[in-house]
Amino acid sequence: MSYPRDPLGKQRLICVLIASLCSATALAQAQPSLEITATGSQEATQSILIPTKILQGDELLNKLGSTLGATLANELGVSATGYGAGSSRPVIRGLEGSRVQILQNGLSVGDVSNISQDHAVGNNMQNAHQVEILRGAAALLYGSGSSGGLVNVVNDRILTNLPDRPTGALNTSYETVNNGRAGALEVDGAFGSVAVHVDTAINNANNYTIPGSSTQSQGEPVGGWTVPPGGNEGNNYTGKLPNTFSNQNNLGVGVSYIGQSGYTGVSVERLNNNYGIPTPEGGSINQSQNRYDLQHQTRDPFAGFSSFKFSAANSNYNHTEFTNTGEAASLWKNIANEARFELAHNPLAGWKGTIGAQVTAASLNATEVGSGSYAIVPSTKTNSNALFWIEEGQWNSLQGNLGLRYNNVAQKPNLDTELEAQPTTPPTGGTTPAITLQNRNFNLMSYSAGGLWNFLPGHGAGVAYTVSQRAPSAQELYSYGAHESTATFDIGNPNLNKETSHNLEFNIQKTSGLMRGKASIYANRFSNYIYGYYTGTSIDNGGAEGDGFSVVVAQQASATIKGIEGELTYNWKQKGIGARVFGDASQGSFDAGGNLPLQPAPRLGAELAHEKNGWLTNASYIYSYQQNRLASWEQGPAPSYNLLNAGIAYTEKIANVNWTVYMNLKNLLNEQIRYATTPMAVRLYAPQPGRSLMVGLRGTF
Repeated sequence: MSYPRDPLGKQRLICVLIASLCSATALAQAQPSLEITATGSQEATQSILIPTKILQGDELLNKLGSTLGATLANELGVSATGYGAGSSRPVIRGLEGSRVQILQNGLSVGDVSNISQDHAVGNNMQNAHQVEILRGAAALLYGSGSSGGLVNVVNDRILTNLPDRPTGALNTSYETVNNGRAGALEVDGAFGSVAVHVDTAINNANNYTIPGSSTQSQGEPVGGWTVPPGGNEGNNYTGKLPNTFSNQNNLGVGVSYIGQSGYTGVSVERLNNNYGIPTPEGGSINQSQNRYDLQHQTRDPFAGFSSFKFSAANSNYNHTEFTNTGEAASLWKNIANEARFELAHNPLAGWKGTIGAQVTAASLNATEVGSGSYAIVPSTKTNSNALFWIEEGQWNSLQGNLGLRYNNVAQKPNLDTELEAQPTTPPTGGTTPAITLQNRNFNLMSYSAGGLWNFLPGHGAGVAYTVSQRAPSAQELYSYGAHESTATFDIGNPNLNKETSHNLEFNIQKTSGLMRGKASIYANRFSNYIYGYYTGTSIDNGGAEGDGFSVVVAQQASATIKGIEGELTYNWKQKGIGARVFGDASQGSFDAGGNLPLQPAPRLGAELAHEKNGWLTNASYIYSYQQNRLASWEQGPAPSYNLLNAGIAYTEKIANVNWTVYMNLKNLLNEQIRYATTPMAVRLYAPQPGRSLMVGLRGTF
């Protein structure tokens, strides 16, 4: 079944963006800031050459979700995957998975969320102080292959300045849609030259309520959205959707010594997360992670250099996947170690920048419970060594930046692993195609160059060109097994070549005054784009006839993603009335014809806020267009939706504590929301939560 197209949709979107672009050049104010420095600490600043978003303060608190994807889902150029309430990753400009790197305090989060969308990101958002989205030269500080960009979650667990008194924050809330109960507490203090940080958070939620039924939306017949196509044996749920629960908790401690010229600190964190997988088959994942961090910085270490930073992390991650009957099916483990240093030099001939090196090593081991055989991906060790160099300069009204990164990546699977071919179901017959495991080594060179012309004070027009090379991941190279959460039998390709993206972007921005704005247009051309191709065959998963898992094979092809995005703000995040309108659209296609899978739909949005005398009220509306441009193997289209949210908060200081009581209303129109960026096994079956009310209390001291 198809839906009527909106022939004027794109024209309306383009008109809004052009209006933003024109408004951004209307007035002349102050000169914008120059810096595009590295992130990962309280010293983070925003790049002016590539649009970079930093969520912090009240804005972060108002948008905070239980997952990273839910928190960023409505940011400019960012959408999200939607595996229920427990797992959601950001999708940046139509790219996700290994193409969007997730960091915690500037180092890899160390989980396996890039392998599959049902694997949750290994951090707890309740303790986040800010979330940063980076692209272009700044992204090359942290990794190659982040062609979509990278997201850095900063929790300031290792303090870099001595608190002059004990400080902290607490937050507690209740949400109606899932009986969600959340609480978080953090305290900072100092003992002489030693700073101490402690934080903890709990977030427990039951299955959430959905609008209508799980398999009916906008006129679809009962069973029309189910996977497999034959329906889920009549289980078209209404009310609470099974396997959408989420229970998280974590504890973190950081200790740092702070001297005259810098600091040295360590931290430890324990994270637990138990959440459901809302597919027709159902299931759950029990996730845990221990993480240890070390950070050191010396200011003015020697002549000509302003800073030396060293950081390292060890993450011991594991999760167990359970069937819908509660039986343990597979155990995943990932041990990741990472170390890096950055050396920033003083301005030289108008340039200032950072050089550094980074070493990472990860060991992935996934086994079937009981048999002990591998689960989907054979045990694989991944080693990466990198050198990077970032520079920025300014000459009167002109600015420029350069970035260069070299990476060597080695993938070493267990070559003794026996890969078991599976019989394919009629009418094709036969067995799944065989692959031969082999060690692979990739040399990657990524670079970026950008320029900005401040043609009027407070107004700039820029261009940026980034070449990013990515090594195939372990699952893209070596997968060979059934994956229940995506209803697929995944087959890797050990002969894959490195993936290269060439991204060209033009942008214009106004960065001062009451009225501000920015707009960008970009084209990202890929050679050897890696994707999962649905072969049209399937294997028998032991379910009803016709319920077989689709056989998906890793392939490469030339592809292009083109997009446009822009926003216009008035007095945004200031006292009084503030307003924001925005729009974004991207479309990916294979150069030989056909659409890339899991592409976000175009969106238009508006926000309105008012702050006075301790009161803050806000409302936001997003219209997401129907996504008709699907890959040939995707079912759809993904329906359009209207998302309306609102909130009100009041803050008052009582006995040296700033208390805020707040109420947030989500999905006020009770719309069925199905992200086009979510794999079919979940998108066609499980919509996002329905109408919800959240009430809460937070305090800072």
